[in-house]
This record gives sequence, C-alpha cells and structure tokens, in this order.
Amino acid sequence: MSDVLGALDGVRIVDLTQMLAGPFCTMLLADQGAEIIKVEPLDGDHTRIVGPYHADDKLRAFGGYFASVNRNKKSIAIDLKQPEGRELVMRLCEGADAVVENYRGGVMDRLGLGYETLHERFPKLVYATIRGFGDWRTGKSPYTDWPAYDVVAQAFGGVMAITGPDKDTPMKVGPGVGDLMPATMCAVGIVSAILRAHKTGKGQFVDVGMVDAILSMCERIVHQHAFTGGVPVPEGNHHPLLCPFGMFPAKDGHVTIAAHADTHFPILCRLIGRPEMGSDPRLSTVQDRRAHQDEIIAAVSAFTSQRTKQELLAHLGGQVPFAPVNDVRDVFANPHFAARDMVVSVPHPGLDGDMKVAGVAIKMSETPGRVRHRAPLLGEHTDEYLTRLGLAGADIARLRAEKIVA
Repeated sequence: MSDVLGALDGVRIVDLTQMLAGPFCTMLLADQGAEIIKVEPLDGDHTRIVGPYHADDKLRAFGGYFASVNRNKKSIAIDLKQPEGRELVMRLCEGADAVVENYRGGVMDRLGLGYETLHERFPKLVYATIRGFGDWRTGKSPYTDWPAYDVVAQAFGGVMAITGPDKDTPMKVGPGVGDLMPATMCAVGIVSAILRAHKTGKGQFVDVGMVDAILSMCERIVHQHAFTGGVPVPEGNHHPLLCPFGMFPAKDGHVTIAAHADTHFPILCRLIGRPEMGSDPRLSTVQDRRAHQDEIIAAVSAFTSQRTKQELLAHLGGQVPFAPVNDVRDVFANPHFAARDMVVSVPHPGLDGDMKVAGVAIKMSETPGRVRHRAPLLGEHTDEYLTRLGLAGADIARLRAEKIVA
C-alpha cells in the first residue's frame, strides 16, 4: 500500500505561497499526491525561522511550524524581483495544472505574473489566490487592499463574536482557523477548477477571501439573525439551541457530552442516575430541554464532577456522544489516533531521530493520501527543476552566483 500513488498523482502545482493559509492549502494537495513546486524567495518562506526548534537540532534549517505544513513539497528558491527569475517561474508554469499565491492584491500583477498574463500564455492553467478580503476580480471589497492574518479574519468573519466564556467576552479560537478554513476551501476550489480545465481545456481564477471563509464557517449566525433578528453572542461552552450539548467538569479536567437528541437524552439521564429526568414532560422536546438548560447542566455536572475523565469514558463512551477534553499528551497516547495514522514520524534535518507532524485526515481506500517525505530545505530542489527546464550546470551556477536562484 505504501507504493500506491495518491489520487492527485500527475497534478503539478506551482506554489508561490508563504506563512500558513497558502502552504496549508498546497499541503492538502501534496498529501493526496500532487507535485508541489514551492517557489520561495532567496531567504525562504518566513515561517522557516519561526520555530519551534528541537533542543537537539544542530542545523536549525526550519522549525516545527514550517515542517508541519510544508511536508511532501519540493523547494526552489527564486528572486521574483529579477526578470530572469520571473521568466523561470513562467517556465515552471508551462505544463502545470495550477499556480497558487497569497500575496497582497496587485503584487503578482506588478511582477508580470498576474492571472491575466498567465492565463493568456497558459489558457488551461488554474490560478488560485487566498487574500484577506478576496480579490477584485470576483467582487471588489472596500477593504480589498487591507492586509490580514488569522486573528483579523476571525474577528471580521464573525467567529470571535460567538466564542468566549460569557456574552461579554469574545475570544480567539485556538487553532488558526482564519488561515486553515480558507486554505481548505481554496484546495477544494483548485481541485474543482482543475477537473473543469481537464474537461474543457480552460483554466480559471479561484479566489478565497479569508474573512469570507470564516463567515461561511459561521453559517449558523446568518440564519439565526435572518430568522429571529437576534444577534448571537458567546455562549461559553454550551450550545445556544441544544441541551445538553457542551463541556462539563470532571475530577481531573473536562469532558464533552452532546445528548440533546430525543434518543440520547433518556439514556444519559439513566446513566447519571437521574432516570426521572428522561421521562419528565417538561423536558420532552429539544426546545423544552433548551428552556431548562440550567437545570440539566447542573444535574449532568453533579455527576461528571465526581469522576475522572477515564471513568466517564468507560461509563458514557459509546452510550451517548461523549469525549474527554484531550490535551496533546492525551492525543499522542490515544489508540484512535495511532490506528488512524494521525500522528506521523518524519525525518528532520539536523536531528538524529524523527519528529512528529499531524497526519492526513482525508482517508481514501484506493489512493490513500500520506506524508511521503519531510519538508524541504530551502532550494533543495532548485537544481533538479532548473535541469528539467533545460538549463545546463554552467547556467545554473551563473544564476546562483548572480543571486537569481538559490
């Protein structure tokens, strides 16, 4: 099985992205077998120096951040500010299925590598972007030129306003969903556009705005406001419409329970020693249970707070929707993630042993995606790709000496 090619084998992507959103997008494609040519500036993607570094790393070529989202890629370092460098990128695009970039709007146009230029030269090429507020080509926002990062997208797109311990305290979501959600949506857009291009011979422009992706993820607030006129606020660790659905205390941490449905609520009541609640006519519907949320949460909390996470897992797990709140140590030790290959060992330059990165969540029976190789060193594959373009060794040496490539 390890030799089976991924579903995107044969797809070639020229990757001009940096930081998190763009690299995570192309990583998703690489995990499924696409050839990702990561074109970096001569000093590298800026996340190479972010860390964290292992204490025993003798090389410090890149840290965990870069290692995690740039596995399965090839690196070629090119100075796009130089005409010869830009022409090399043009030549890399010949025969490619897509080019992906997440620069500020207009940057690639000024370099002569914008959508219209590439589309004219390579009509079948898909051109994809991830920008804070989208690209003018698909709908010009008044904020089109504004820079954005994860926390900006989270705030602007609505997720922070419904996240937090109480109605007055908005809070950032832990993982960088302001980057990861648009990245995932862009990957879907790229695959869709490539499929269309293979059918019609015509590429197109794929654009995902970071704030748009966050709003899409927060679809609930749109229908809540449209249908009720209400303005959703942070609800702490419980659900605004369903109960019991949220986090409860344990002796050694916290657990989550989602037994709001008619089928699960009586089972939960029996398991916590309160069978009378399961047949209480005041709590017979989803709406009734939400109306008596405080009473139900108190009863469930009284039971869970007297037991450890493992005791609750043994008692409630598989009976009702339940999970302990795992920290990363729990994740590393859990048999589920081991069975699903969700914590993967990869070699790391500068270390004698392997390091861990998150595995591939998209599982396929015939063409399984996987982490095939570690993230690349800066310019590790420059010679390989320039040779493929027909450049001789002397030509490559000159380009390197003139600091056009590295």
